[in-house]
Order: sequence, then structure tokens, then C-alpha cells
Amino acid sequence: MSRAQPPPAVLQAFGVRGPARPLDGGQGTSWAVADLVLKPGGGPLHAWLAGVLADVTVDSFRLAEPVPTRDGAWEVAGWSATRWVPGRAPDTATAPKWREVLAAGRAFHRAVAHLDRPGFLDARQDRWARADRAAWGERDIRYRPEFAAVAQRLQGVLEPLGRSQLVHADLTNNVLFAAGYPPAVIDISPYWRPPAYAEGVVVADALCWHGAPASLPETVDVSVPAVARALLFRMATTNERAEGADLRDEARRYGLAAEAIGL
Repeated sequence: MSRAQPPPAVLQAFGVRGPARPLDGGQGTSWAVADLVLKPGGGPLHAWLAGVLADVTVDSFRLAEPVPTRDGAWEVAGWSATRWVPGRAPDTATAPKWREVLAAGRAFHRAVAHLDRPGFLDARQDRWARADRAAWGERDIRYRPEFAAVAQRLQGVLEPLGRSQLVHADLTNNVLFAAGYPPAVIDISPYWRPPAYAEGVVVADALCWHGAPASLPETVDVSVPAVARALLFRMATTNERAEGADLRDEARRYGLAAEAIGL
């Protein structure tokens, strides 16, 4: 299926010329043009990031900085831009690479720990936001029969994970590595949760979708309650989506991940 390219008027507004090259990853909507990455739907997050990054000390990681239009706007015709950063997603076949992803996430979370809670988070109603609230008991959810038993096991080990702050809760495919550079943290997916939760999401994804060994949580020192909460989040997201999902296969994956953390 083809996806919409940034129109010529958008390229002109950001001062770049084609050709536009589609980028993999994320929601599959980003395009590289010259030294920019253009993406539809930046919205309040993009404008907020542009305003607060001046107060963030970047240490041991890189960020894809928001770029304004030539007129100083952060969005035009629904499109926003960030600076392109060199790098590729790591080969996650081994635990050391997962350690590197987690280390980049920890550096990012240290750097943004002082930021205030952005107001736009309360207005989010996408399925990821709804699933996150369900995983934290802030919203009722009725899990589909395929997920109910695993969800009950996971809920039995939940416990507090620490102080909430701004976190990037989708680091798994959004940390890029390039020789000679610190890792780049891209496509920030913002939540107001403890950093341990974001780390749990990385481990949950690794167990469910990337063939990570059952020993990974212990190897990278991420707690069972953090992974359990993250698995509930991912499961609730699937529960919200349903259409087009192979529920049996996803339930199998979540079940194996729960077994990996001893449940």
C-alpha cells in the first residue's frame, strides 16, 4: 500500500527539495528529504518538544531536534520536521545490544527528569494512551478471552515502580547506532510514568517479538513487575486494535513472555 508523500508546498515551507525517501519503522509515515525527516501528525508533542529541548542537556545520546519552517512554525499542513540523524537500529540478537538500547534510554530519562508534566498527555485518546491507562488501573478494560488468563497472572505481580516523570515508552525500535556517535533516541513516545516502565516495555518487546532468551530480564537487570506492567500495556494495545490481529498468536507470545519472567 502506498503512503502519502509530503506535498511540494510542505517541502517548500521547510526549505528543502525532493526526492523524498520513505523510512522504515515507527508507524511507517516518515520521509527523509535532504537533511530532514518529515512526518505527519506531530501535533502538540512536536511543538512541546521544540520548546523544552533547549533545557535538556544531551549527554551520552543524541536527539533528532525539531526543525521549524522558514516562517518559524513547527507544523505546516499537518507535517512536522526533525533533523535527520545517522544511524541504524541494532542487531538485537544478543543481550549486549539490548543493554545498549536500555543504556540510551536511561541517559535520555536522566536528561529529561526535571521537565514538568506536559498538559497534552491528558487529552490523548489514541489506542496506546487508552492501553497505558488500562495497564495502570486508570481505566477499566475487559480483556478478550485469548488474553484473560495471561492478564490475570501478570496483574498478580504488579507493584509500584518509582517516581513518575516524562518517559519514552517505545524505545525498542527507536534507538539508532552509528560508528563514532552516541546512540540516537528518535520518535519520542511520551508518557508520565516511572522510567522502569519504559525499560519493561523494551524487555517485553524483546521477549515477544525479537526472539530474546528467557534470561534477558535478569541479564539486563529489569524487574519482573516492570516487565509485567509493560506486557499488560502491549496486550491492552492489541485488545484495543483487534481488527487484523492474529489474537491466538499474540496471546501465545504474551504467554511465553510471562513464563520467561516466572509467571
